[in-house]
Amino acid sequence: MMALAYSWPAMAVYIASALLIIGGAIGVLIYRNPVHAALSLIMTLVGVAVAFVAQAADFLAAVQIIVYAGAIVVLFLFVIMFLGVDRREDVTAEPLVAQRPLAVLLVLIAVGSIVALGIEASWAVGPHHVTGKTLGPYQNVGELGRSVFTTYL
Repeated sequence: MMALAYSWPAMAVYIASALLIIGGAIGVLIYRNPVHAALSLIMTLVGVAVAFVAQAADFLAAVQIIVYAGAIVVLFLFVIMFLGVDRREDVTAEPLVAQRPLAVLLVLIAVGSIVALGIEASWAVGPHHVTGKTLGPYQNVGELGRSVFTTYL
C-alpha cells in the first residue's frame, strides 16, 4: 500500500480550517447571546470555505462565503437584531386586535378559491397526449405551454 505524502503547508491549512470549524461550532452551541452564536456560525462557514480552497474547490469556497456567510447568516443577524432578543415582551397582550380573525378570513378565502378553481377547471388526469401534433423541431412549445397552464394546471 502506498503512503500519501502531504506537505507541511497543506497540513497547516487543514489544521487551521479544522480549528476554525470546530471552534465556530462549539461557539454556536455554548454562546447564549444569539448574535455571538451567529458570528460563530460565520466562523464555521469560513473554516469550511478554507477547507474547500485547500481541496482546490474554489467555486464552492466562493459560494460558501457569498451565499452562506455573506447572505444567510447576515440575514440571521438582521432578524436577531430586528426582533430585539434582549428585551422581554408580554405575549398575552395582542397589539393588533383584529389580526387573528383577519388571518382566518384570508385563509378561508384562499382555500375557497382553490376549491372553486378545482370545481370549475376541466383538469385532465392520467397519461394524455399533451403537446399536440409535432410540426417540426421546436414548433410545439406553444401547445405545450397552453396545456401546462390550462388543462394540466
